[in-house]
Amino acid sequence: MSDYCDLAPGHAFHGPYHDHEYGFPVEDDDALFERLILEINQAGLSWLTVLKKREAFRAAFEHFDVDRVAAYGEDERSRLLSDAGIIRNRLKVDAAIHNANVIQQLRREHNSFQTWLDHHHPLPHADWVKLFKRTFRFTGPEIVGEFLMSTGYLPGAHRDTCPVQARILASHPPWAHTR
Repeated sequence: MSDYCDLAPGHAFHGPYHDHEYGFPVEDDDALFERLILEINQAGLSWLTVLKKREAFRAAFEHFDVDRVAAYGEDERSRLLSDAGIIRNRLKVDAAIHNANVIQQLRREHNSFQTWLDHHHPLPHADWVKLFKRTFRFTGPEIVGEFLMSTGYLPGAHRDTCPVQARILASHPPWAHTR
């Protein structure tokens, strides 16, 4: 992803994400859920569009509180679909609500979304895609790959010469333990 390492530094939206989030391990289930929903919403659009709408997404989805989003009914779905601050795509909104319910189930079975991810790590990308397609909605190869790269489960978020890569390695991402 050397292009991102060249493009992002100094950019108002890409820079902070590149320097402080992209590729670093994520342990909090709400933060993992946020990353999954943002990746789903990026489908067909630019990552810059999603980053510009991120604060509106946080407000609309109550800071990606898994339990709150899992409880959303038709009123909340309608509210989200009329919110011009976010990406108003019914399939993506429905996937967010459905996937919050899935994460609740994963919590019951594995204690957390992160523990579920750790339980299946390491898998090759193709096997992750199959697992996510069986488990979640609106998760294809690119969404799964970016979600796992962005949260430290797959390598490739930064090139080896990017200064951020050393900080990521120091944070012990899951992918670094399988080399």
